[in-house]
Amino acid sequence: MEHVSVPPLSRVAVCGGTHGNEMSGVYMVREMQKQKVDIAGSVSVTTVLSNPAAVDACRRYIETDLNRCFTNALLSGPITDSTPLELRRAQELNALLGPKGSRDAVDLVCDIHNTTANMGLCLIFYSLDWITLHIYKYIQSKMTSAPVRAIQLDIPISEAYSLESVGQHGFAIEVGPQPTGVLRADIYNVVKEAVDLTLEWLQKFNSGTTFEGGKVEAYSLVRSIDYPRDTTTSEITAAIHPELQDNDFKLLQPGDPIFKSFSGEMVKHEGEELYPFFVNECAYYEKKIAFHLAQKKTLTIPSISVKKD
Repeated sequence: MEHVSVPPLSRVAVCGGTHGNEMSGVYMVREMQKQKVDIAGSVSVTTVLSNPAAVDACRRYIETDLNRCFTNALLSGPITDSTPLELRRAQELNALLGPKGSRDAVDLVCDIHNTTANMGLCLIFYSLDWITLHIYKYIQSKMTSAPVRAIQLDIPISEAYSLESVGQHGFAIEVGPQPTGVLRADIYNVVKEAVDLTLEWLQKFNSGTTFEGGKVEAYSLVRSIDYPRDTTTSEITAAIHPELQDNDFKLLQPGDPIFKSFSGEMVKHEGEELYPFFVNECAYYEKKIAFHLAQKKTLTIPSISVKKD
């Protein structure tokens, strides 16, 4: 692939508390604000507590999921007396960090999340963005405290619904397992290392370092699986099977157990071999998702450096 040169990446936003009960991001942002981390070498850092009301209540959200409010249609819609608190906040964040899709938007948004699933450290992003993929490659090459993976959602940026889509580049950092409303030192330290490595990469990039291309692996969402449910009441009738629980990203083959019913029966995986993730994520019960399934693919990325004036 041909070498790629892009302008310096001088404005970065580090966000936490988009979901108010995911504590690593909340405390990461608070600590950065306490330490007055607003400049990191060549990088100007904006720290944002995304949903203060939900953080104060230690709830995922107050009225609606903030991390589903950043599509172009929602960001450009009118605000009325009945507009949910989180949609109002999304438009405030878009004004602060965007506008989405414009050259005025910050160069990079890094939004910190926790999952109750055993996923290690995942970078989640939308488009095939060379900046995001190089940061992922760099973190993966440096971090030993947790497995590092990338998840790509094949959604146009205009329809991308989460906060990181507001920046010119962006990704969510998803780290687990950690219960909601709980702070674990090991998980927090993984988040801190990922943020530090991201800022380190940006400083090296801006100073003229050329990052060599190569191949990276990423997981691409195929479909979501719901729990078995009672056809009359819609109540779930089974739990994640013990052989699947805590085994995110372990290849699921046809016939592998995925659910165990409350009456003791086993439900098996059918169809093609795929990789499960967000297995038994607490917040996805309301979304009727037991886990996602993904294909693993290999991406080739070009070498990259800063564009000189």
